[in-house]
Amino acid sequence: MTTPHDFWPSCGFQTLERNVRGWLVPTDGYLRWLLARPELALVPESCVAEIALHESLALSPARVVLSAELAAVQDDDARENYTVFLRFRDGLLAAGTLEAYYLQLMRSGAVNVPAVFIDAVVQALLRNLLDDCNDAFEARAAEMLFRPQRITLQDGQMLAGDRATLDMLNETAGLGEVGRLLLQSGALQPTAQVQVLSADNAGRYWQASDRHHFLLDLTHELTQDLSHGLTFKMTRARSGLKALARVLERWVAHLLGVQVVIEPAHQITDSAWRWHVGLDVESTAILNDLYEDRAVEADRMQRLVSLFTLTFANPAEMRADVAGKPVYLGLATDVGGLVRIKPQNLLLNLPLASVS
Repeated sequence: MTTPHDFWPSCGFQTLERNVRGWLVPTDGYLRWLLARPELALVPESCVAEIALHESLALSPARVVLSAELAAVQDDDARENYTVFLRFRDGLLAAGTLEAYYLQLMRSGAVNVPAVFIDAVVQALLRNLLDDCNDAFEARAAEMLFRPQRITLQDGQMLAGDRATLDMLNETAGLGEVGRLLLQSGALQPTAQVQVLSADNAGRYWQASDRHHFLLDLTHELTQDLSHGLTFKMTRARSGLKALARVLERWVAHLLGVQVVIEPAHQITDSAWRWHVGLDVESTAILNDLYEDRAVEADRMQRLVSLFTLTFANPAEMRADVAGKPVYLGLATDVGGLVRIKPQNLLLNLPLASVS
């Protein structure tokens, strides 16, 4: 599999294969990549049974593991990690593709694997559907679907920064334990080594080992006006909101086979508002309250990062009772300023005529 830019090299994508539909088939190489993750990697304290299990799986990642082999692992946490991994592995192999596994898992309503594995699948899926992408803004926006973002206001800009990266820089200035000690002693100021993604530096995104240091500008071009309900001004031409909208269009098309157009919204003034989908827990609750004409406190309204309108290219693919009507999307932070997008929401909650 080739791409104009071999970005996200550590997501295991290059170990996967595509089927005729373009969906990702798990391989022994991908299972070995999962085994090498920190959650499953051997440590000096690993017992003989754990070492034997890990080494045998590295040789034959899809082999059957007997319950006695798991029971022999002495450390409770390690034994649980392998149990979860095997459940995840067996689900992937049974589904046949990462896409089918993800859809089945989310539609089941019984998510039985931890977020770290789900995020790994989402990243691989996004890497696949962005394989022909030449737009650094879209690639950076796609990170929002599997990496929580911290939203900050700076000089009138609404900026999304990778939470793990910003927290690390604030704690250690990117210098590890030495940086932590320097910060504690006051010898070093906690300056975040980040920059806003722009047309001038976008080319660096593809090669940068520190690509998570790029901030994505989610600013609406004009001042937000929420005094009369859900209202935002139009976005600037290179807004990260537009890039996120393009990624969400690809996400729906790839996994549901439905063509939609998503645009950052100017406002919602639709007296016949029929359907909405929150892209996260917070926006879901806010939109639900507004739809039901329940009062929403000003501080909750201020957590809204953006609104979007979604329209189906073919209204016949919608439920008959809402065919041709727009679907409104919301994106919001939690009380701590974090955005945690739940990309499955768009797959589970669109008003489809039938489930593909």
